[in-house]
Amino acid sequence: MDRLKAMQVFIRVVDAEGFGKAAETLSLPPSTVTRAIKELESSLGVQLLQRTTRQINLTADGTAYYEACHRILAEIDDVEASFPGHGKTINGTLRVDAPASITRHFILPKIKNFMARYPDVRLNLTTSDQIADLIKTGIDCVIRTGTPADTTSLVIRKIGDFKWTICGSPDYFKQYGYPQSPGDLQHHRKIGYLSSRTGRPTDWTFEIEGRPVTMRASDTPRVNDTESYLTCGIEGLGLIRAASYVVQSAIKDGNLQEVLTTFHGPRETISIMYPRNRHLSPTVRAFIDWCVESFPKS
Repeated sequence: MDRLKAMQVFIRVVDAEGFGKAAETLSLPPSTVTRAIKELESSLGVQLLQRTTRQINLTADGTAYYEACHRILAEIDDVEASFPGHGKTINGTLRVDAPASITRHFILPKIKNFMARYPDVRLNLTTSDQIADLIKTGIDCVIRTGTPADTTSLVIRKIGDFKWTICGSPDYFKQYGYPQSPGDLQHHRKIGYLSSRTGRPTDWTFEIEGRPVTMRASDTPRVNDTESYLTCGIEGLGLIRAASYVVQSAIKDGNLQEVLTTFHGPRETISIMYPRNRHLSPTVRAFIDWCVESFPKS
């Protein structure tokens, strides 16, 4: 294995915190990954990793080498990107994770354009709302809404935004009437959406006279899936509070009606994120640029 490839393998082993996971994310046999690290250590004449049955740790020399590998690989990418033919380096496997609703409403309708532009990229697209273990899982970048709790280990780039929308079905409003203010919601059924992070129904936040006001939505049924939540609203089971891009089509088709339009709070951010200490490949950079270009802006 050549030296640059070995550096990439070494970085992935450290980021994934294990040989097996690194081999999986690199699509290499575990024996190849193990041999690459042994050859690196033999060539350098130092021990880079301390291995136990459960974990690996960087030695002092390993830490220095890890940081140097990041700098070297980043400089190579910058040099290659400065030439007109640098697009030829955009290939390989790209691992992206995004919420199911964003995948369905934003990514899938437009991803054909990215795949046509970069036909040598193999896209692995998974769906979740979690950022935990981003480095260990070998995911290259994630798309998330709102502001993550941990901003120190991630590079965050805004790619779009949306507003929260209160909706109900025409049949629901025919039976229960229209709320004129957030205070009226105490007399309405509000479908609960269970947070994947807390397991509790998410709160509804409004802006009243310039101040945020929070209200709990704990009525039944409670669901933890965006499409199920949308269906609850369309079927007239109660009011829902969903991202504008989720309910846009249903409102246009007349299956949902928006209410309390003057009380929604600030727009929420949609961002793409990747580990701060991970060398950014041209392929990941190309996908990030495509997202910035493709996602609608307010």
